Amino acid sequence: METTERDFQAEADRLIKGLAEGLSPEEAVYGVAVLANRAAAELHRLGRAEATARRGTPEWGNWAALQNAARGLVLQSSTARDLATRLAGRGSGPRRPGSNP
Repeated sequence: METTERDFQAEADRLIKGLAEGLSPEEAVYGVAVLANRAAAELHRLGRAEATARRGTPEWGNWAALQNAARGLVLQSSTARDLATRLAGRGSGPRRPGSNP
């Protein structure tokens, strides 16, 4: 049986376009920001699980580094999601000091 390599980039692009299709810019940004945050959280979960499982092995360092990088993505994507939430009018969210109400 011949296997073909999946084009994950193309699949992700289709998912993102499908998610945002037909939406206002504010809703599209919100949807994509939620997707980015959920994807970052899942990447962190997977990295953490594998780093834990592989502790003491030669590949542990790469998994631990992935976990750490993904943690940063979670934090950044959470901020983007919160800002997109406000842009879409889906909640007040935290206000930056000095910003207009």
